Amino acid sequence: MKLQDMVTQEEFDLLKVKLERFEEQLVGIEELKKKFDLNKTWWLSVIEKEVCDSPLVSNLPPSSFRSSSQLSNSHGPGFAKLNRREGAGGWSPLHSDRYQWLEVDLGGRTQITAIATQGRYGSSDWLAAYLLMFSDTGHNWKQYRQEDSIGAFPGNSNADSVVQYKLQQPVIARYLRLIPLDWNPSGRIGLRLETYGCPYTSDVAGFDGSSSLLYRLSPGLRQTSREIISLKFKTLRNSGILLHAEGQGEHSLTLELERGKLLLLLRQGRSWSSETQRLVSLGSLLDDQHWHRVAVEQLNTHLNLTVDKNTQQVQIPAEFSHWDQLSVGAVQVRGSQKPLVSKRNFHGCLENLLYNSLHLIDLAKEKDHRVTVMGNVTFSCAEPVSVAVTFTGPQSFLQLPGPTASSTGGVSVGLQFRTWNKAGLLLTFDLPQQGGVVWLYLSEARLRLQIHKAGRALLELSAGSGLNDGQWHSVELSCRRGRLTISVDKEEGGTAHASPSFPVTTGSHVFFGGCPAGDSSQECRNPFNTFQGCMRLLTLDNQPVDLIIVQQRLLGNYSHLQIDMCGIIDRCSPSHCEHGGSCSQSWTVFHCNCSDSGYSGATCHSSVYQQSCEAYKHKGNTSGHYYIDVDGSGPIKPQLIYCNMTEEKTWMVVQHNNTELTRVRPSPGGNQHSAHFDYSSGEEQLSAIISQSEHCEQELSYHCRKSRLLNTPEGSPFSWWLGGPGPGRLQTYWGGALPGSQQCACGLQDDCLDPQHYCNCDADRMEWANDSGLLTHKENLPVRSLVLGDIQRPGSEAAYRVGPLRCHGDKNFWNAAFFDKETSYLHFPTFHGELSADISFLFKTTASSGVFLENLGIKDFIRIELSSSTEVLFSFDVGNGPLEVRVESGVPLNDNRWHRVRAERNVKEASLRLDELPAATQEAPADGHFHLQLNSQLFIGGTASRQKGFRGCIRSLQLNGITLDLEQRARITPGVRPGCPGHCSSYGSLCQNQGRCVERDNGFYCDCGPSAYTGAFCHRGPSFASQLPSDASCFSLSCSSTSLWADEAFWAALLMKSLLTVGLIQLPLPGQQAPPQDPLHFSLSMCYSSISLEFFNGFR
Repeated sequence: MKLQDMVTQEEFDLLKVKLERFEEQLVGIEELKKKFDLNKTWWLSVIEKEVCDSPLVSNLPPSSFRSSSQLSNSHGPGFAKLNRREGAGGWSPLHSDRYQWLEVDLGGRTQITAIATQGRYGSSDWLAAYLLMFSDTGHNWKQYRQEDSIGAFPGNSNADSVVQYKLQQPVIARYLRLIPLDWNPSGRIGLRLETYGCPYTSDVAGFDGSSSLLYRLSPGLRQTSREIISLKFKTLRNSGILLHAEGQGEHSLTLELERGKLLLLLRQGRSWSSETQRLVSLGSLLDDQHWHRVAVEQLNTHLNLTVDKNTQQVQIPAEFSHWDQLSVGAVQVRGSQKPLVSKRNFHGCLENLLYNSLHLIDLAKEKDHRVTVMGNVTFSCAEPVSVAVTFTGPQSFLQLPGPTASSTGGVSVGLQFRTWNKAGLLLTFDLPQQGGVVWLYLSEARLRLQIHKAGRALLELSAGSGLNDGQWHSVELSCRRGRLTISVDKEEGGTAHASPSFPVTTGSHVFFGGCPAGDSSQECRNPFNTFQGCMRLLTLDNQPVDLIIVQQRLLGNYSHLQIDMCGIIDRCSPSHCEHGGSCSQSWTVFHCNCSDSGYSGATCHSSVYQQSCEAYKHKGNTSGHYYIDVDGSGPIKPQLIYCNMTEEKTWMVVQHNNTELTRVRPSPGGNQHSAHFDYSSGEEQLSAIISQSEHCEQELSYHCRKSRLLNTPEGSPFSWWLGGPGPGRLQTYWGGALPGSQQCACGLQDDCLDPQHYCNCDADRMEWANDSGLLTHKENLPVRSLVLGDIQRPGSEAAYRVGPLRCHGDKNFWNAAFFDKETSYLHFPTFHGELSADISFLFKTTASSGVFLENLGIKDFIRIELSSSTEVLFSFDVGNGPLEVRVESGVPLNDNRWHRVRAERNVKEASLRLDELPAATQEAPADGHFHLQLNSQLFIGGTASRQKGFRGCIRSLQLNGITLDLEQRARITPGVRPGCPGHCSSYGSLCQNQGRCVERDNGFYCDCGPSAYTGAFCHRGPSFASQLPSDASCFSLSCSSTSLWADEAFWAALLMKSLLTVGLIQLPLPGQQAPPQDPLHFSLSMCYSSISLEFFNGFR
């Protein structure tokens, strides 16, 4: 039945309605409507593209199959078709080992979406695991890897059942090759297979390094705000210009391949030598002669660059809003008739080059006037054959016969290699006439040559540096006419020479990469690491080595090699190092350097700092500056903040650029005075601090003489301020009043100087007055800017002060729930921690076991539990089988005291830390699954089975830096109570000098009582001299009676007593109301030998 017959008009109309609803939610949908005519033909073409699962192998002729070997003619590769019984019922090689392969030629490039395998009919022969390789040419094979970089496919468990896998990412190739990894141990390798997919068509163009395409945009095509260019490319060169776009102004964008990475460059100016800015670098190892997908999408000033599966977004100048001309393969400067000829021109193939909906290669084929062909652009893809070999591990080696005796006498060996390792043997051979040995190897990423005899070095040379960068490097070793030379990368690299006093010739064999295991003949000796990496273009005596003959066992010998492919992987692209950690790698693993990042762990995931001043206080810290990471492992960076820890509260103090009392002076031509406040914390930090704090405040004061402030609630205000997130919102109330009231604190208290007004300053008197108070509504904090309007009249004087933002009370730190039954639990949405996950919380209990947390998937899971009274267990499965990390405590954990648990799981390892004990870790498999896929609800304090539940308290539960609101959920959940009292049993020891720990609902405080000691922990002594800094002989203090910091309380008390003594200030008698006074501003300087005091009241 045809696909058209499967879609009725009613079904089509329903699809159209759904699409129209979806369109309303899309940005830029009008452009999409212009591009596509939404009719039945278009819908059917879309559906046909989705249906790509036709059998591809069953109708192929026997000539389309090849194999490494066959057990007999009836076991040949042509019989390896699914569910067929011809011949011996499938393919079996002569030997069952990992060097066998079965190859299928699909006759042309094909999109492959699935593969199915089956054992040999009526036998005990089948594959238990295999690798899938693909190629366009039958050479230069590439291994298919699943999303998690898993290379192996599970096979069959018997000879008859079919095991099918849908490829997560379709493959486009002509040739497929299966390499057996494991098979029935009671049988041998046996295989029948089928692949599924559909034909693939494309427009291809080849560029030779001096050719290019130039496309000039028609004026009618410059109306859209979105520009999209997409293409695929393949090349063997690690550098070359893919695209160059010039805008209407002086800006241009260049997409250029450099050292195998794709760079997006912005130039300002028409000259090619203009200043260049690198916007983004994406991809790696793109010079592997395989197709790579690239897309550039611009929407106004936003630009997305996609390379294969990775996308990054950057900002571009608004002047570069449209592209006028696009050159492909080289740079075509505006006004020039020829492209710039450069080594940086592209050499390789492009496929399906689209600008918006235009197929530029097709236009070039049709000689459309909009596309100009420069040089020799071919509409096919020349595929140079370059056979590489991969040395996979410690047992890898390649043994080749040395040059024959009839050669020129001397040595000439050449090769190219690429690796991530700093060390490894490249080649070695014996000196037959000297009884010595030659080693050419890498050490500290440099090329070194040693000639040894009888345990001592006769000669040493070195050349090159940084050779473990993953790039191809050429190496030549030659000795002619008594001159020995080693060179790296020819004229671009380094060369070293020597003139040995003895002849240097090869023995009967030359070994590459390593030596055979258990070589009793001592013909090959390797005191260095085995080489892990790729080699190609091997030459002996200037003659190329045919590695395909080597693969067929017709030349030399080898072990643990992958021939006709380079299996290098860039484990740092994309980087799994978070928060700015730098990634480095060897052939098998990557490493994250977290220095100076503020984060720790294998992937720099977990913050080394606390999330609030409250958390620092409960670790026994006193007032001072601390780095605060408000979202833990989240994206917000740590920030240096002052923590003011008093006996009652713990304040986070965020300064800005002007917290001093500032006098306003009239300026010529200006009727207003504006002030903007820049805070020491960033926007994200400020928002998070305010959000997680129980209370925030900011002083706002105005001192005036003949300068009005707000006028009346009914009239337009003379002054206002902006506060809240972002640039802030307009506010017309003052410190101490309510939002929207257009009043000051005295208006709220009904004690203003003039009862007709609601601010003291609005009385408009010649005497100094002030309106001061605290802004406490968090949604309007912090103060962003201030505008004062009545400052230009004769006799007007004014001053203002906006204090620092001060917040106390960490809602996240004390958020807790009490579970009183083993069957009680809280549930939350599914936890998403696919690549990295950290979980931290505090618990206290009297029970000996119970599950703290559990989240399940179809097969994956994650769980943390108290497995015994002295052990915490962290277990999970991401597809590699269950993994457990345990920490054993030396003391009971069911002591009804708070204990802290921190668990982390990432692509490298899992770790578990309990209290301050050393962390326990388990490494993850280097090439295993690493995506954690969960789909059930997250259970806290219990499990889905309602067994092994936890009895006790859980507090401050955070997943990837986000705090779960246990209290809110506990209020509506039977068997769970919000909050958890009883903190002094854990924190009471922080109270010093007989200070008494006092319980609170959220925390505790130290009551210093009649003790002479003060401070957050009763730790500050009474001695006058002891309060002075130990490293200085003098101490200074400046403050205002309206804003005394707790750290200054001692000095403020001393100072106020002195002021009372000399009568500068007065306290009201009992029952007497204090008269309104101007704030007193003073400074205090003390040395061991003297005390000086300066003060002023208002501006008098």
